[in-house]
Amino acid sequence: MTAATVTGSPTAADAAASAPGRRRRRLRPARAFLHAFLIATCVVWIAPVLYALYTSLRPYADTAKDGYVSVGGHYNLGNYTNAWNEADLPLYFKNSAIITIPALLITLWLASMVAFVVARHSFKFNLLMLMIFTAGNLLPQQAIITPLYKLYITIPLPSWLSDSGHLDDSFFGLILIHVAFQTGFCVFVLSNFMRTVPNEITEAARVDGASEWRQYRQVVLPLCRPALAALATLEFTWIYNDFFWATVLMQTGSNRPITAALNNLTGQFFTDNNLIAAASMIVAIPTLVVFFALQKQFVSGLTLGANKG
Repeated sequence: MTAATVTGSPTAADAAASAPGRRRRRLRPARAFLHAFLIATCVVWIAPVLYALYTSLRPYADTAKDGYVSVGGHYNLGNYTNAWNEADLPLYFKNSAIITIPALLITLWLASMVAFVVARHSFKFNLLMLMIFTAGNLLPQQAIITPLYKLYITIPLPSWLSDSGHLDDSFFGLILIHVAFQTGFCVFVLSNFMRTVPNEITEAARVDGASEWRQYRQVVLPLCRPALAALATLEFTWIYNDFFWATVLMQTGSNRPITAALNNLTGQFFTDNNLIAAASMIVAIPTLVVFFALQKQFVSGLTLGANKG
C-alpha cells in the first residue's frame, strides 16, 4: 500500500503547479517600462491619423464655428466626394502608378542581380562594391539637388519620353531617381539574405550544368521571395509617398504624382483642412492595400532567421 502511494501519480495540485503554461510570470520593471513605451509610441503614431479621419468627416463650417478640437455637429462623406472631384485624384493616381510600379520592379530586379554577385562570388572588390551601394543611402538627397537638377535639364530625351525634351518634368526622370536612391538599400538587404542560402544548393545546380543566370533565376531568386516581399512593401511605400523629388523635378502640375497633387488643394489665402484630411485618407489607401496584401510575407521576411540557433 505504501509502495503504491509512493509510486502513484502526482496529485492534481502538484500537476497544476508543475504545468509550465500555468506558471504566473512576474512582470519585471524593465519589461513593464518596455510595454509602456511601446503603448505610448503606438498612441503617438495613431493619434494624428485618427484625428485626420475625424476631421475629414466634419464640414468646414462646423470646425470654423466650434473649432477643430470639438465634438458634435454634422458628420458625412462630403469632403471625400469633393476631394475626389476637385483634386482630380484619378489622374494623379494614374501618374503615381506610372512612376511607382516601374521604379519598384526595376529596383528589385537590379538589386537582386547585384546582390547575387556580391553574395555568391568572392572577388577583390566584393566588399568595396557593397560599401559603395550602401553609402549611397547615407547621402542626404537635398545635398545633391542643385547639380542633379542641372544635369536633368541638360540630358536630352526623345519627345515620346518627355514633353520638355529633357529628363526634368518627365516620368522617366522620376523613375530613374527612385531607382538610383533605392537600389543601394535593397542590395544591402538582399545580399545579406542570400548569404544565408546554403552554397551546396548553387554548387549542385552548377554540377548539373546550370549557368550563372539560371542559378540566379531558378535557384536563388525563388528562395528570396520573403525578402523580396518585405522590400516590395517598404519600397512601394517610400516611392509612392515621395514628395520632394516629385515637386522639384516635375514642373507640370498634371504630371505630378498623387502626393504632390495634394498641394493643389491649398489656396493662397484660404485652406480647407477638412478637405485636405479627406484627400489624405484617400491617398493612404493604396499603401494600406499593399501592406495587408503582403503582410504575411512582409512579417516572415523581417523575422526570418530569428528562430535559428
